[in-house]
Amino acid sequence: MSQRCMITGKAPMSGHRVSHAQNKTKRRFMPNIQDASLYSEVLERWVKVRVSTNGLRTVEHKGGFDAYLKSTAKTKLDPALRPVKAEVENALAEKKA
Repeated sequence: MSQRCMITGKAPMSGHRVSHAQNKTKRRFMPNIQDASLYSEVLERWVKVRVSTNGLRTVEHKGGFDAYLKSTAKTKLDPALRPVKAEVENALAEKKA
């Protein structure tokens, strides 16, 4: 399973585990990735995402999942979220018309 956040792009980093004797061995720093469902008010349904806890804070800071999708450029979104962004934009365009 992928250890990459769909919102922030956080991925595992590598580094050293350092003992008291300063012996260094390789280790990985894993991001806190959670399976979450975010509610889209425009689409009126839940969207499943793999997101870090920091990514959840980002979505809340932007004002919700729909606001996050609207304010983020398509090129900066995870490929799995690009169709969802298109659906949200189409739904908003239909509501305005």
